[in-house]
Amino acid sequence: MNTYIALLRGINVGGQKKIKMAELRSVLENMDLKNVQTYIQSGNIVFGHNDTDTKALEIRVHDKIEKHFGFDVPVLILESKDVGRILNESPFEDDGDNKLYYVLLKNAPNEGLKAAFNNLQFDQEDFHITDTCVYLFCRNGYGNAKLNNNLIERKLNVEATTRNHKTMLKLLELST
Repeated sequence: MNTYIALLRGINVGGQKKIKMAELRSVLENMDLKNVQTYIQSGNIVFGHNDTDTKALEIRVHDKIEKHFGFDVPVLILESKDVGRILNESPFEDDGDNKLYYVLLKNAPNEGLKAAFNNLQFDQEDFHITDTCVYLFCRNGYGNAKLNNNLIERKLNVEATTRNHKTMLKLLELST
């Protein structure tokens, strides 16, 4: 059985798209996902399944959530090894002050958009972009950052979801 990490974008934020984690776990277990665990309320799920096609799993989870809860929620599914690689390849050191973030990309961005994005500059914010992640170091915290998930999605024309360093470490721990 393979272990996966599913990341939902934009649930339980500002009263929008409310999903209770216990109900979500039950819904996912009913579609034959195994050992379903959630971490905090922002849509972090660890589960096991025999399928090896993450894109097919993304579609199944997405469709099940839409059918059961009645709204569209972007879903990104990664293998635990992918999360480990993303963490290991970070160009920034975690300083323990909650300034390191990972904007996880559903698809690789177009090279031209990526090149244009690399020319952007933001005060108090550093970034490094790969085909799977935009690493952010926000000196004043993510809540004050100009470079955020919505801007990255718009500039790179991709779906994305953001997690902080602590959450990424916890998801890796839960998945291994």
